[in-house]
Amino acid sequence: MLTIFVRLLHVCGKLAPRFAPSFEEFMPHRWLLLPPLATAILWLAPGTHAQSAVASPQVPENATSVVAAASKTNPVAYHRPTEREKIRNYAFDAFGPYPLATAIVTASYQQARGNPPDWGQGWDSFATRFGSDYGIQLITTTTRYTLAEAFREDTIYYRCSCTGFAPRLKHALISTVTALRGDDGHRVFSFAALGAPYAGTMSAALGWYPSRYNPSDGFRMGNYNLAAAAAQNLALEFIYGGPHTVLSRVRILGRHSSAPPNPNP
Repeated sequence: MLTIFVRLLHVCGKLAPRFAPSFEEFMPHRWLLLPPLATAILWLAPGTHAQSAVASPQVPENATSVVAAASKTNPVAYHRPTEREKIRNYAFDAFGPYPLATAIVTASYQQARGNPPDWGQGWDSFATRFGSDYGIQLITTTTRYTLAEAFREDTIYYRCSCTGFAPRLKHALISTVTALRGDDGHRVFSFAALGAPYAGTMSAALGWYPSRYNPSDGFRMGNYNLAAAAAQNLALEFIYGGPHTVLSRVRILGRHSSAPPNPNP
């Protein structure tokens, strides 16, 4: 795994000059590297791969085999969400408080910085920026759920059953770029989760932003959108989870309430 990670860094180093701004332009925004770097470090940490929404707080070294065994002996530890549950969570993720709050905060920051300058200032300009940022959030969420359906992944966020700030923080950050797959709900790297933020900003850069914007601008803005997705996961974990909390409780209750079948009925 470490060798693969080093090779990925080498490839990214070759591709970065095509997309990244100059060093002077990048330095004020270097904090944007923290979410992906923290996620990569946590993902490479021992026992991280086995952690899921129903994982126990303490994960042994052979966690993968333990989770696989638990999935066989305890089939109700995880069940794929129904279509109704998917629609309910999509509605919350697309039209709930967090995409609206993200759009308001982003539009306010852009208004203060006058970005894009082509849109000017005033309430009409703020409304334009808010509509643009909310459109990015809507496309991001729709793309994530669509790709997850195509790849048969579960990208719905589930609160961690663990306790303590650090384990829950790790769970929220890792969930930004991972999903659950299979009947046992094992956690995997998710192209749907990682690619959706860039699909949203690329659509804006090539769709309704001023014509001088290009794919490199969409990629650059996608980094901000990925950081916003991590922030939304943190809010889902620590503040208000909406229907995500209900689903997490269903899985935790199912895990603890299941009992082995009675051999003598």
